[in-house]
Amino acid sequence: MRARRFGHRLYLRIWLAVLLGLAATALLAFAALHLAGDARAPRTIALVDATGRPAGHARLDVMPAPGTVRVALDDGRVLFARWSDAAGQRRAPGFGWWLALIVAAVGLAAYPVARRLTRRLERLRAGVDAHGGGDLAARVEVRGHDEIAYLADRFNHAAARIEALVAKERDLLANASHELRSPLARLRMSIELLGRGDDTRVRAGIARDIGELDALIEEILLASRLGASGAPPEPFADVDLTALAAEECARADIRFEADGALRVHGSTRLLRRCLRNLLDNARRHAGAGGDAMVRLAQTGDRVVLRVGDRGPGVADDERERIFEPFHRARGASEADGGVGLGLALVRAIAARHGGTARCAARSGGGAWFIVELPAAAAAR
Repeated sequence: MRARRFGHRLYLRIWLAVLLGLAATALLAFAALHLAGDARAPRTIALVDATGRPAGHARLDVMPAPGTVRVALDDGRVLFARWSDAAGQRRAPGFGWWLALIVAAVGLAAYPVARRLTRRLERLRAGVDAHGGGDLAARVEVRGHDEIAYLADRFNHAAARIEALVAKERDLLANASHELRSPLARLRMSIELLGRGDDTRVRAGIARDIGELDALIEEILLASRLGASGAPPEPFADVDLTALAAEECARADIRFEADGALRVHGSTRLLRRCLRNLLDNARRHAGAGGDAMVRLAQTGDRVVLRVGDRGPGVADDERERIFEPFHRARGASEADGGVGLGLALVRAIAARHGGTARCAARSGGGAWFIVELPAAAAAR
């Protein structure tokens, strides 16, 4: 949204409307008082003697009511002054009428401004009511650059965020229910086979399926927590990422290279999960030669973690989609292991630490999965 200029602020517009109203009131009041003063201004009247012959003119400071006025002069003469409203002459209206005119003028001048503001507020209220009623696609038209426009823009942003979160949770639940059916079906079949054959093999399969279910539920819960803005924050501290990666690579029997002891500011638990998911993915796609490896280096204020494999690689149009929850690359199946949450968690964990995760082609075949995190000194 464009920056709000000085004259576009709502309180300034209201203030200017009040000032203009007061200015109009003062001007009209001054005009009313001036006209009322003219009605009482001194007048010149014609004088006549007792025979009706003109006897000159006189100037009176106070006009009597229309009619005849008898004037006795010092020399004994008696004059009569006759005065009446001239035909067709309009008298100045009373002061009360001028006040009524002032009120009407100010009201007419203020109405368009007030109506325009309230109409925009009514549209905003209608949008909020529609969104609260369940229409998550409801948006408000943004007009102007004042506080109401800013509020409408923020409402649209919040509504879009809520709609995206609800859609994400809906997809997560739908995909989770689908993924849970496979190990549950295998468990049901294994239980039916108990006592009919090799119990040892069946029990091992049950234990494997239960472990798969447990890992899947844990990853679903972790993905849900990372996607929720109101989730309790993880405790962050300086983490020796080199030592953590060396430990996980030794556990997975994967080659590891590092440019010294590199530290990041983050959660040890989340970073360990990120590493394990990347290593499990690399081990599944290591290729015939088992050429999976991890490299850790620092570039500027970023620590770069690279996990490579010698698998079939990832097509260009799939390199973003593989980070979506429950997405499997073309040609992958359940037999390959994983449920499509591992890489989604890698990106979510990297984002929680202020970093990024992406996929790139590896020279000679395979793929690099690259995670960039702020170094410990730059993260604070």
